[in-house]
Amino acid sequence: MKPLILMALCAAVVGSPAAAGQTAQTASTFCAGLDKAVAPHTRAADAAFIRSYEPGTDEANLPAGLATTAFVYDNALAAIALIACGNVSDARSIGNALSRAARKDRSFDDGRVRNAYRAGAVKQDAPNLPGWWDGHAKIWAEDAAQDGTSTGNVAWAALALLTLHQATDDPQYLVDARRLIDWVIEATASSDGFYGGFHGYDPKQVRLTWMSTEHNADVHAAARWLFRLTGERKYDGAAGQARRLLDRAFRGDHFLLGTKLDGNLADEGLLALDAQLWPWMAIPESPEVWKSALGFAKAQLAVAGGFDFNGDRDGLWVEGTAQAALAYRISGNAQESDRLLANLNEDRTPTGLLNASRPARLTTGLSIDPTGSGDPDFFYYRRPHLGATAWAVLAETGWNPFTGKRIR
Repeated sequence: MKPLILMALCAAVVGSPAAAGQTAQTASTFCAGLDKAVAPHTRAADAAFIRSYEPGTDEANLPAGLATTAFVYDNALAAIALIACGNVSDARSIGNALSRAARKDRSFDDGRVRNAYRAGAVKQDAPNLPGWWDGHAKIWAEDAAQDGTSTGNVAWAALALLTLHQATDDPQYLVDARRLIDWVIEATASSDGFYGGFHGYDPKQVRLTWMSTEHNADVHAAARWLFRLTGERKYDGAAGQARRLLDRAFRGDHFLLGTKLDGNLADEGLLALDAQLWPWMAIPESPEVWKSALGFAKAQLAVAGGFDFNGDRDGLWVEGTAQAALAYRISGNAQESDRLLANLNEDRTPTGLLNASRPARLTTGLSIDPTGSGDPDFFYYRRPHLGATAWAVLAETGWNPFTGKRIR
């Protein structure tokens, strides 16, 4: 990804959601941890964003750039995972925050959501963006990446709202999911996929002209879901458009990250675990050969107890290992899925959340710089992480977030 950091920033349930979820809640150890982490915030407000990270064991506080940050990707995952646990009430609180963000923004009126919002209760006005007071410069500071909009994050917000619509029959969630994917179609479409989104500060932001394998898997899943519900051809067309990028990125046994700024395919040497898993998890009807990417990931990205983010194998990436556990379950290898999940018990924290990485710092080989000219500077740290915990819940409960279906 070079600039593709933003791609990680970025259906019907089998049985009744409540009954199935109650069983999962009883059996799941990760559901209890997620509930412990989010309940104090979601039960205090009808709409709330949850902070993505908590301080690590060696930190008194989070860095200023994360102290108030609730990433949309993490919150969307948490809402879906809560539903997988049978906890629809707390999921609704996060979903309501996502819905309000889709309808109201401090600068734009086009249906986008930002990559992050300020953690806490969300009122009826436009949700606040994260930030901090820079005492040295004497200014209110914000992060350009957090203020931007990643196409994949918009799609994840739509997937969360579609999951909530499925669980509650609340029509507002469907309306807002459509608004989000309509923005993707109108603002980020290319001839063979969807661009990365927008980066920077209001009101003028930089268009990201690379395309991401992950983003397009997300868009495909949300658009196909909307087509199933509405029958509108534009959503079928959007799914097909995203699929063209995925077909192009598949190299026989693995997926490239997507494309560069100029539209050429990403470098072969840049690998990411989620790019190997999400396309075929998101598209159940995809070619069987796409699942060979799981074997490729094991050969190229595996470390003791799980998986690294990339090919340098400098440590275990907790979120990605949980994704792989779900991928193995989808592919029919429950034994390997259980082995990975059991190993993640080592990453539990007293907060209820799992750490983002097992080593103190995990490299990704990626750059936050949207031009792709910067040195790799995107890392995961050993801090309790909402997104990693949500993926562990999804793997343990056997819930595919791309389809809204529990694996039998």
